[in-house]
Amino acid sequence: MYGNKDYEMILPGSYVFSILLLVLTLLCWGSWANLFKLAGKWRFELFYLDFAVGVGIAAIVAALTFGSLGWDGFGFTDNLQMAGRRQDLYAFLAGCVFNLANLLLLAAVSVAGMSVAFPVVMGLGLVVATIWSLFGVAGGSPLLLSAGCVAIVAACVFDALAHREYTIKKLAKAPPPEPSPAAKSKGARVNPKRGFTYKAILLSVAGGLVMGSFYPLLDLARNGENGLGPYAGGFVFAIGVGFSTFVFNLFFMNLPVQGKPIEISEYFKGKVKQHAAGLVGGMVWYAGAVSSFVVARADGPATVTPAVMVPLTQSAALVAALWGLLAWHEYAGAENKVKTYIAAMFFLLVVGVGIISVAPLFSGS
Repeated sequence: MYGNKDYEMILPGSYVFSILLLVLTLLCWGSWANLFKLAGKWRFELFYLDFAVGVGIAAIVAALTFGSLGWDGFGFTDNLQMAGRRQDLYAFLAGCVFNLANLLLLAAVSVAGMSVAFPVVMGLGLVVATIWSLFGVAGGSPLLLSAGCVAIVAACVFDALAHREYTIKKLAKAPPPEPSPAAKSKGARVNPKRGFTYKAILLSVAGGLVMGSFYPLLDLARNGENGLGPYAGGFVFAIGVGFSTFVFNLFFMNLPVQGKPIEISEYFKGKVKQHAAGLVGGMVWYAGAVSSFVVARADGPATVTPAVMVPLTQSAALVAALWGLLAWHEYAGAENKVKTYIAAMFFLLVVGVGIISVAPLFSGS
């Protein structure tokens, strides 16, 4: 790695380092939700308070170390002072928008698991970001981009079908709930499908639609002579995450997606292990985020094309889904029909991400 003299910070000095950083992004973004799983019986709203603190700590550490070690003496604080106020605002808003999407993602994980939430949220997020790119200068072949988006949406549909089929079968095998006295008198039977809801899918779709909207804001924060570098931009982004966590979390705590409303006082009843899981989860996520920010700024021999960067970062959805399937057994005992839906989801997601990745190579099409 080397200090980039045209900017703040330490940036990758070779293509190999850029690829290693993108692999780190892939692993971090695909794995951080395991910390929520490891926290045990701990509401996601409370976990996320620590997650936001972890993001802030990691952003400060990265900014004061790698972001301040450039050989030309132009470091993180210099970039932060010289950046335009408009760019600061864009980075802050990007953090807020991302945070809402990530809260919806974690809400869906708490309801249905990683293998349901991540493919839909990250898949639809890529679709939305791709649609935004069609109105910008960095798009690609509209035909290929459209085909990639269709494949990803189809993958999300198969993901939803697998969740629905598996949940209904699971409800059918469980002891039926006791009918109410009025229903008993009429000889009514309880429909096993009545316990199924599309809550997790709706949360995931909402999260995906929001997730894809923070990328354009982040690009605006980087652009221009007064644009933010990866460490300064990441720091302002983290401020947006921290500020909006307390705003959005009030909504989720008072109108929960699952369980009863909770008070902030419940946070202080958590175990050390649960608070540590949230902090580490935030740090892990930010390690992946700042790695992708840095690679996006690399130039010369370290430049990575979208055909490589997109699949390496967006495949985090597949990593998370594999964690859910293999480590947390979220589809344990699934029938062949469900397994077919899951296989189709994986295949179409890979195809869709691949097509979108190569689309910029055919921008004249």
